[in-house]
Amino acid sequence: MQLMKTKKALMPDEIKTMRTLVVGLARSGVAACNVLRDLGVEVRATDAKPASIVGPEVAALGDRGVKLELGRNSVEFARDCDLVVVSPGVPLETPLIRWAYESGRTVMGEVELAFCLSDARFAAVTGTNGKSTTVSLLGEIVGGATDRVKVGGNIGYPISALAVDLGDDWTMVIEVSSFQLDTSISFRPVVAVLLNISPDHLDRYCSYDAYIRSKARLFANQTADDFAIVNYDDPDSMKALEGSRARKFFFSTAGEVPEGAFVRGENVVVRAGGKETMVFLTNDLRIRGPHNLANGLAAALAATVLGIEPDVIRQKVRDFKGLEHRLEHVDTVGGVEFINDSKATNLDAMECALEATGRPLVLIAGGRDKGSDWSGIAELVGRSVKSVLAIGEARDKIRAAFSGVVRVETAGSLEEAVRRAFEQASQGEAVLLSPGCASFDMFDDFEHRGRCFTRAVRELKDEYEDEGNG
Repeated sequence: MQLMKTKKALMPDEIKTMRTLVVGLARSGVAACNVLRDLGVEVRATDAKPASIVGPEVAALGDRGVKLELGRNSVEFARDCDLVVVSPGVPLETPLIRWAYESGRTVMGEVELAFCLSDARFAAVTGTNGKSTTVSLLGEIVGGATDRVKVGGNIGYPISALAVDLGDDWTMVIEVSSFQLDTSISFRPVVAVLLNISPDHLDRYCSYDAYIRSKARLFANQTADDFAIVNYDDPDSMKALEGSRARKFFFSTAGEVPEGAFVRGENVVVRAGGKETMVFLTNDLRIRGPHNLANGLAAALAATVLGIEPDVIRQKVRDFKGLEHRLEHVDTVGGVEFINDSKATNLDAMECALEATGRPLVLIAGGRDKGSDWSGIAELVGRSVKSVLAIGEARDKIRAAFSGVVRVETAGSLEEAVRRAFEQASQGEAVLLSPGCASFDMFDDFEHRGRCFTRAVRELKDEYEDEGNG
């Protein structure tokens, strides 16, 4: 497939002449600063966090000639800038960003910046859940056919640092969030994959419909030369596809689709242009749960439209072990399995985890609530869960929602929750960390939360074995 020539919001030579402000200095913001400085751009950067808590990578930007403002985001600091690059963690209602839009500055996110600086073809994946797993699997599949592929985005590797200066013989496989899509302008993926949509980030969006519209921006600039891949089983994803000009493909675990990927018996089949191809067997997929079968279908379908041969797809599906913090087996202590699903930062992801675990379990849940309706999952919790240990800012809300259907206790720390969950679990059962919440009340991010859970489990196992139980 040849990359079609695409009109970009800004060309590299234009960006090089623009005084640029980067707002937000987490990973993507720091990467954007460094990429722009490498191009010779005059860069300023601002972050509301004070200098006392920013990392050394932020301080190092000053040594590269980036003018820094820390502890606030002031309009005065931004006034003579032409281009504003916004990190996804910065709400667009921030006064500085509102000023930038109202004063006619060009405002874009790091995804848009990467797109403007690269000639690579982009395969982009979004959705409420499953993005990182699908992107990682798709990246492995594409990498089985070519060494000219890079994988990044919201999965943890800043896109701009990977994509800059890549030619049109490269493929960028990227995970994009709704926040990143909100600041896209001309971003046009050759392949756009929408996995699912369920209520999330309602603390940031004014309504669920606004969140759906944000996801739909993935398809906004595609043409009939591009491919849109959508979950046929999810009405809200299908709604987001309305008006798309791209060639439409679907995936379904529930039945056959007009064009796309589906399951027939034990075979995963891709139907395209009247031709059917078996791309892998369902038992080739090593990651557990029906939601991961859907992720596998989406990745195989995206790989197919990118021109990857079926034998490569099947081999890479067989090889794929999954990711950390996504239904990850941590260890077994006294016959109790500990499972790390720290990436479950919303209730839909928690629901998938409960359905996939398939055994009696003790659930550790909680963190910073996103405005979720916990009562909607109470019936499933009552059926699937033996007891709940609630942690973090949401612990009282969780106790109120679940106490009528299951035993609920609160714990002051994740380490305490691990120990008490082990006391409540019996041999052959599981302890599942599936928080259903953001991590930022107690941890740096979901990965930090997952690592703390793993460390607590390992410490518990050492103590258990030291007591002669090994």
